[in-house]
Amino acid sequence: MARSINKLSAVEVAKKSKPGTYGDGGGLYLQVAKSTAKDAQEGDVTKSWLFRFMLAGKARYMGLGDVQTFNLKEARERARAARQLVSDGKDPIEERRERTATLRADDAKRITFKQASERYIAAQKAGWKNAKHAEQWRNTLATYAWPVIGDLPVAKVDTAHVMQILEPIWTTKTETATRVRGRVELVLDWAKARHFRSGDNPARWRGHLDKLLPARSKVAKVEHHAAMPYSELPAFMSQLRSMGSISARALEFTVLTAVRTGEAIGVKVGEVDFSNKLWTIPAARMKADRPHRVPLSDRAIEILKNVPREADSPYLFPGARTGKPLSNMAMLELLRGMEGMEGLTVHGFRSTFRDWAAERSNFPRELAEAALAHVLSDKTEAAYQRGDMLEKRRRLMTAWAGYCSTASTKAQVSA
Repeated sequence: MARSINKLSAVEVAKKSKPGTYGDGGGLYLQVAKSTAKDAQEGDVTKSWLFRFMLAGKARYMGLGDVQTFNLKEARERARAARQLVSDGKDPIEERRERTATLRADDAKRITFKQASERYIAAQKAGWKNAKHAEQWRNTLATYAWPVIGDLPVAKVDTAHVMQILEPIWTTKTETATRVRGRVELVLDWAKARHFRSGDNPARWRGHLDKLLPARSKVAKVEHHAAMPYSELPAFMSQLRSMGSISARALEFTVLTAVRTGEAIGVKVGEVDFSNKLWTIPAARMKADRPHRVPLSDRAIEILKNVPREADSPYLFPGARTGKPLSNMAMLELLRGMEGMEGLTVHGFRSTFRDWAAERSNFPRELAEAALAHVLSDKTEAAYQRGDMLEKRRRLMTAWAGYCSTASTKAQVSA
């Protein structure tokens, strides 16, 4: 009695050269056809496997691959799996299509950490105030994170990978390491929100990495911006006033207003109310994302009125490039070029102002903090202090301008 299945042998499969269909049984067929390849010779054939099955009373054919890819034993196993689906009332062709679609969808969602980083930066870039922020993000990740996990699927990043990034720099470059950790955490949070990964964030600090790494305060001292002692400030301001550059005027204005570098060089004509001696910095240029009103002393107003500027430029401190403000490095370069100013920073003059207000004036602490546009850490205090104490701060900034212009270095006590 002839066999109903496994009719073919491996030798027969290899020898078949006449075009046609040869049954192995159980719905499996060897299909031999003339080769259609461009370089095919007379008599060349191709061989592939077919599975024939009946579904809803209709015959269907399903390709199972070519002979070069699947040998006879493997083809029989594939046919057996297809028969099981048919037995359950399922269409093996549709089942394969669904599996393929699922795999393609999974592949579409499988992105690397580097790709996730680039997409996060692109998504957030428009909301960052500083145009250089995106480049700083990219450079930091490219230096420390991408060499370790850049090519790894973002879904596979775990605690061991994060530790591999952080441990070499945690005690030697603590500030940098802290930034790297925070940026990795944000990228992974983004990936989870976009369904590229699931589970807890392995870069989170509280309740996770804080158990594996020493606190930042334990391994690195907080570095403050180098500041000039306030007792030396009047002499410095006298020297500054004798200099005629725009950088000198911008630095003098920055000291008098106790604002940050970016806020000072970005001052525009429309922000200043000259008649009321008031400068309103929009929220978009403030670190705390809220508008800040700065009462201007007579000297500050004089500087803004007299500094040379381009007729069509909105900036009161114009830079070297048309339509652009003074470079954020201009004041620092000026400071570095002055004798005896080594190590000082422009930002440090805010500390000079704060020290003077605390030690040589009778103005209350919260007034000085408001002048510096600091956000109150005490939420209860902040809830009650809703105004900006403008008129009180005007007296403070007038006293500060008076101190800056004193000929002697003796401190004035103001109230």
